[in-house]
Amino acid sequence: MESAPTISGHVVAMPYPGRGHINPLMNLCKLLASKNTDLPVTLVVTEEWLGFIGSEPKPDNIRFGTIPNVIPSELGRAKDIFAFVDAVMTKMEAPFQQLLDRLEPPPTMIIHDTYLVWVVGVGNRRNIPVASFYPMPASLFSVLHHDHLFKQNGHHPVNLSEKGEELVDYIPGLSPTRLANFSWLDDNSSNQQALHWIQKAISLVSKSQYLLFSSIYELEPEVIDALKQKLLIPIYTIGPVIPYFSLGDTRDYSYLKWLDNQPSGSVLYISQGSFLSVSSVQMDEIAAGLLQSGVRFFWVAQGEASRLKGLCGDLGLVLEWCDQLRVLLHPAIGAFWSHCGWNSTREGVFAGVPFLTFPILMDQPLNSKLIVEDWKIGWRVKREVGMDTLVRREDIAVLLQKFMDLNSDSVREMRKRARELQQTCQLAIADGGSSETNINAFVRDIIESAKKLYTS
Repeated sequence: MESAPTISGHVVAMPYPGRGHINPLMNLCKLLASKNTDLPVTLVVTEEWLGFIGSEPKPDNIRFGTIPNVIPSELGRAKDIFAFVDAVMTKMEAPFQQLLDRLEPPPTMIIHDTYLVWVVGVGNRRNIPVASFYPMPASLFSVLHHDHLFKQNGHHPVNLSEKGEELVDYIPGLSPTRLANFSWLDDNSSNQQALHWIQKAISLVSKSQYLLFSSIYELEPEVIDALKQKLLIPIYTIGPVIPYFSLGDTRDYSYLKWLDNQPSGSVLYISQGSFLSVSSVQMDEIAAGLLQSGVRFFWVAQGEASRLKGLCGDLGLVLEWCDQLRVLLHPAIGAFWSHCGWNSTREGVFAGVPFLTFPILMDQPLNSKLIVEDWKIGWRVKREVGMDTLVRREDIAVLLQKFMDLNSDSVREMRKRARELQQTCQLAIADGGSSETNINAFVRDIIESAKKLYTS
């Protein structure tokens, strides 16, 4: 007599089509696939993104599903971010549903980027459980979830140039935070169109069956506890959702050999992210400041590496790309100059390095606040938030010299705290750790949901 087939289900993952959203959801898919090799996982991407990531190594039980590009490449988001967002929100649902109809076995769980507002309705209409995956910190989710409190306190809309220093102390679980960290509240902001979709996405989370945070509980415990009191669905912190499981990669990059020849903790790693970076004028000031400081550096500047190489001297490297996590974990790296995107923030914390924060918009100023004020593992490069405040080379040079001074008591203490936070991350993903426990619980939920669907 043949044994009954194993019922594991079929997970469909639908990320927002942007690098900072696809990477963490892909990493989560790899984790889920490794927990249960009988569990098929389909990661849905646009044809354009399949071209970017289709050749990346992945477990055998992960496959790609593709839908058409939502907007012509010549009109891509770099040209008009608002048109891109509108297209994502209004043109992806139909091809996604068509893909679901073709998938075998039938999907039993949909994990989607929280900001894709239409997925919850698709899942609920088809009686497929939906897990909302939030790709930014739980602190930002809480801020957006409690958006009505800004209005009640006269802070939305508000002129941030006048009132940016006022403290917000009424968001549950969040320590007092400057208004300037919430750029979308500004009455002169051009973000209102995108804010409409963001607010709708947050409001729909309660109609999902699960909420997954790409964070570690110990990094944001008060906020997560407060949200668990508010929302009546299971909340799992499953971070850091970074590719730490790929660190066995033995590819021999030449830049790693360069790092091997540098003194321990002596190199400043610089990355302003791959999207909406600082102006070319600011880049030039950073380069000149590096040159004046005499600090060793490793700078990743997509699209500008060749221009910047000639501006910042021969004490470091300027590259278009690197394996960021492997670089951050190298013993020669002593600090991370970052735009504070949440992926980079999690990787820097996991690597145990202190930060120089240079945020621009959205969650980045709040992430900077977590780094500098709550975790106390970094300094700000500038106090003002926004893209139009220029930090001069002289100020950068002085700051870098102080920050990279290993004889400074304050710097040594900050590096110690960064290593302690690294230990917290490692414990979270170890057996019995908070993230490991949550991922295992979610895998059990996936299997139980599949049994119910298959037997109903």
